[in-house]
Amino acid sequence: MNAGNHTHRHDHGELGTQHDHHSPAPHDSRTAIAEQDAPGAHHDHGSHRGHEGHSGHESHSGHGGHSGHGDHVAQFRQLFWLNLFIAVPVVVFSPMFAMLLGYSVPDFPGALWIAPILGSVMYVWGGRPFLTGAVSEIRSRQPGMMLLIGLAITVAFIASWGATLGLLDHQLEFWWELALLIVIMLLGHWVEMRSLAQTTSALDSLAALLPDEAERIEGDDLVSVSPSELRHGDLVLVRPGASVPADGTIREGRADVDESMVTGESRPVTRSAGDSVVAGTVATDSSLRIEVTATGDDTALAGIQRLVTEAQNSSSRAQRIADTAAAWLFWFALGAAVITAITWSLLGMPDDAVVRTVTVLVIACPHALGLAIPLVVSIATERAARGGVLVKDRLALEAMRTVDAVLFDKTGTLTKGEPALAEIIPRHAQESEVLALAAAAEAESEHPLARAIVAKAQADGIQIPTGSDISSTPALGVSAWVDGHEIRVGGPRLLEETGTGEIEEAETWRKEGAIILHVLRDGEVIGGLKLTDEVRPESREAIDALHDLGVEVVMITGDAEAVANSVGRELGIDRVFAGVRPEDKSSKVAQLQKEGKKVAMVGDGVNDAPALAQADVGIAIGAGTDVAIASAGVVLASSDPRSVLSVIELSRAAYRKMKQNLWWAAGYNLLSVPLAAGILAPIGFVLPMSVGAILMSLSTVVVALNAQLLRRLDLRPEATVAAVRNRR
Repeated sequence: MNAGNHTHRHDHGELGTQHDHHSPAPHDSRTAIAEQDAPGAHHDHGSHRGHEGHSGHESHSGHGGHSGHGDHVAQFRQLFWLNLFIAVPVVVFSPMFAMLLGYSVPDFPGALWIAPILGSVMYVWGGRPFLTGAVSEIRSRQPGMMLLIGLAITVAFIASWGATLGLLDHQLEFWWELALLIVIMLLGHWVEMRSLAQTTSALDSLAALLPDEAERIEGDDLVSVSPSELRHGDLVLVRPGASVPADGTIREGRADVDESMVTGESRPVTRSAGDSVVAGTVATDSSLRIEVTATGDDTALAGIQRLVTEAQNSSSRAQRIADTAAAWLFWFALGAAVITAITWSLLGMPDDAVVRTVTVLVIACPHALGLAIPLVVSIATERAARGGVLVKDRLALEAMRTVDAVLFDKTGTLTKGEPALAEIIPRHAQESEVLALAAAAEAESEHPLARAIVAKAQADGIQIPTGSDISSTPALGVSAWVDGHEIRVGGPRLLEETGTGEIEEAETWRKEGAIILHVLRDGEVIGGLKLTDEVRPESREAIDALHDLGVEVVMITGDAEAVANSVGRELGIDRVFAGVRPEDKSSKVAQLQKEGKKVAMVGDGVNDAPALAQADVGIAIGAGTDVAIASAGVVLASSDPRSVLSVIELSRAAYRKMKQNLWWAAGYNLLSVPLAAGILAPIGFVLPMSVGAILMSLSTVVVALNAQLLRRLDLRPEATVAAVRNRR
């Protein structure tokens, strides 16, 4: 974690821009996103409350704190393929299926027992997730998809054995239907769980900000200990490039501290004796001696962890659309079955009553409904990925269509999160000359401000002269000899030392929150440099398009009001929250929600994580920290804010397809159940099982084909913005 030897320490004074002319060992406080599906995916299966029984789900209690969705994806994949393999002989050797297609079941000893035996295996093994789910829904008194499936396969199983043993009418042999039903539902669950599996853990990423070891000062000795062993009052040494192991107060030293992974703000902050520092931040250029004031659960980082956990848990209980449909269909099927049994019995036809009732209960199970949502989600997430949008939470995708306020974190989201040289005011020199001399002095530095100055010179095609004797003084800035002149670049302290005045424009720049540097040649100011966090060129397009959709755009930042309002005016933002402390960002989201708004939060820093989880939809910029990405329901692979439009368009298109599929799936039930019950028997028509099977298959095919139409959606940011504009 420690930097290598550091020379030419470079400090632009009170502006918090001290840096070294060296290439320190890179400090990576973030863990890479796990390649496997991480446990702890925060989502709710809604109608799948019964997943508690899914191969180890027994203790999951609604998925609020489960750990192992990556494993469950693999388990359902294996369960689907093995049951599909078993289903082939079950269907082929099913007498009723053979009769429907007009062929004879192969005749050899034991052939008639293949379907019953293998069908029973499928019922017990392949049907277990649905049966345990059905039991869970019964216990919670919230019938849904699981109970509907469990009822259908159980009735089919009992009726099929009754028909096989000659106890019931041969028409009630449903082994083929049982096998197809289980296979289709397993496919739906596999597709769904694969699309829902998360790729990283928010809390693991937060924990990774802390160093593995801390150096505790004990007298004249340095002792390496785990951060968890630190106690209040301990004195620790933090070397250049290392993370602060615990919250504390600086006792000795002065350093530029990179707080971006916690605050999200790009500018390093100068901290010196008496200042407080937070665990997880990085001393970029100098060593610090810090007295520990808080450890473990008392640190600011732990507080953010708690906020993330609470917000994720509270927002993970949303109900799925399909659950409502399944609950209604369950009562519809049960009611129809009861009415059918009573009616046919009162008509003096008990045998027909059994056949009709069983038929109703079996075909009422919505094959298509089991695929209606998962297929749309699977295709939508695949299309989203091609457009640079990673959908981690299906609920977030569904909710995005209702969003009427988008809250953008300023730094790194609407802006690039790194300084850019915005303006040069020369005095007694040419503008190009001021830039060339400043770039010469900064040429060897890797500091963001230095890079911005050099990049501007290179972009303008300016020849950068060679500097020599480059040195820096803490709190003053950098100096170098260029073409026989002493060139100095620094902030206010440099002007104080040399007794020179700042340029007139400096006061205006200061009100705008800009970083101000002055360039001196032989002790005389020859120009001023204004550096700002550069606004992304795509931000204006994104905000204009959001306005076209009737969405309010709000910006939140820890920056001063002057800086925030300047950016807000430039981009045409509706409302600005400025000077917001990291821990207060989620409360601003809650404030908007109390106003009756559906809020999408777009951010990239650790401090954004609680707000991302609190929002109706959390959207993380892909260039952000792992923890922000983990706390969000949607991740933008690029840093293009126009991709927010892509998420809205995808959500609306996917919702339309979900509704269409649900109507197709439910329509099958609404049509076939009354017909199977014999509602048209008075005019001589009762729905044969063969026709019911055809309708069932047709419904599933229509749902699958309809979902495929989502593939026509172009989610590239520029294409989405163009589509929104064309609809105006």
